[in-house]
Amino acid sequence: MSYLIVFLIVSLLVFAHELGHFVVARLMGMPISRFSVGLGPSLFSFWRGNTEYRFSLVPFGGYVLPDIDDPRAFFEQPVGKRLLFALGGPAANILLAMVGFAIFNCTMYGASFAAIVTAPVSQTYGAAVSVIAAVPQLVSGAGEIAGIVGVVAQGGDFVGTSFLLALQFSVVMSINLAILNMLPVPPLDGGKVVLCMLEALHGGAHRLHVPLNLAGFVAILGYIGYATVLDLGRILSGYFLPG
Repeated sequence: MSYLIVFLIVSLLVFAHELGHFVVARLMGMPISRFSVGLGPSLFSFWRGNTEYRFSLVPFGGYVLPDIDDPRAFFEQPVGKRLLFALGGPAANILLAMVGFAIFNCTMYGASFAAIVTAPVSQTYGAAVSVIAAVPQLVSGAGEIAGIVGVVAQGGDFVGTSFLLALQFSVVMSINLAILNMLPVPPLDGGKVVLCMLEALHGGAHRLHVPLNLAGFVAILGYIGYATVLDLGRILSGYFLPG
């Protein structure tokens, strides 16, 4: 049961992330052809207006696809608009973390202005700083690498059936999702931000988008595959090695 709870939490955080991109796109008048929760083949979908809302096979991930026939037309959108579009997802996860802290504070200490407004800001800032400080270990391999299998397995052990532990896990994972997506690696949101800034300095930098996004996508897939193998190795060793 606890693993199902963690699975649902992670899916919700991914949904919130993609919803952030979607809302920003709508606010800026950017047409969207598809809003997908998950990756890969569609499990089921429905249309509302000119947008397809899809739930896909692989629940970890998602994307918001602008309604532009020619990919080059996307880069004709103002740089500032594309920059805000990239920031929408991480901003949604940070906002969700603040809401989670507010709920936790009210549950533990009662409702107050500090518990709902001021404390969540400082708590989110402190947690984000801790995550950022841990990123070099993740990149260098000094820390323990965990993929989605490991996140669900370890998260399930941590959460159990406790509401407060599930809430804490949700907050930490939401902040992790925001920070890791802001790493300056295409096609992550941080990589898109860097490319947009380069475009602002030199218009010809838009030619870097396609090759860097492709290379980054391959590298991320490799990293996920490597992390998943490590996750499975740790889980299987727990079953087959004597305790």
